[in-house]
Amino acid sequence: MGHKTHPIGFRLGIIKDWQGRWFAGKGKDYRRILNEDIRIRKALNERYTDAGIARVEIERNAQEVEVTIWTSRPGIVIGRQGQRVEETRQVLQKVAESKIRLSVQEIRTPELDAALVARNVAEQLERRVAHRRAMLQASSRTMQAGAEGIKIIVKGRLGGAEIARREKVMIGRVPLHTIRADVDFAISEAHTIMGRLGVKVWIYKGNIIPDRERLEIDEIAPIEVSVRAEENENSEENQSVAIEDQIEVVAAEEVEDAAT
Repeated sequence: MGHKTHPIGFRLGIIKDWQGRWFAGKGKDYRRILNEDIRIRKALNERYTDAGIARVEIERNAQEVEVTIWTSRPGIVIGRQGQRVEETRQVLQKVAESKIRLSVQEIRTPELDAALVARNVAEQLERRVAHRRAMLQASSRTMQAGAEGIKIIVKGRLGGAEIARREKVMIGRVPLHTIRADVDFAISEAHTIMGRLGVKVWIYKGNIIPDRERLEIDEIAPIEVSVRAEENENSEENQSVAIEDQIEVVAAEEVEDAAT
């Protein structure tokens, strides 16, 4: 009781992929590479505070480090004629001390990304918008965008109260124990005068792997066979010949019995 499982970590290797893809053979190499990944993500978040960066994927090989930025505002990240991308690449090379290849991917529906929804709610709380109103607006936009369910939880000194409490808004359904369910999860913080407010967002987008019952029905599906008219005629002729052969054999046996 009370032990919570991270929705993305629970599905890693099944329907979710890792945001850092590399291998370290020794412990000291693992620590060094992990610290580099943390510094890269921190530098990008500090440089693009208003770019709507949802996640940063890092993939390493022997020659270079490939950094992929998923953002809802790619124009801010790229800049005019790609000038800002080149500046960012040089900054990351100093941080990681290795060759960097930078790519930018656009998130076309930011309402279905949990990190962007959580950051949006946190920004509204920092602007002193009523927490209930911010949560309901974010939930309705996500459901209109095509989600099957959303859950938002805000904790802290809501409304400047002396005692911290928790508020929750849930629309639709969010199956946390179903591994094939595509559940996106993110955490954000709102820095207010009365302290920090924590925001958690779960977004259910549907099942990725189909149900087992549908797979069984598809496996038992009947096979249709079309027979031509010529094949029907040939089969009828073959049946008639076989019947005549059987009659001849029976007649020959009766003659033998009469002779004996």
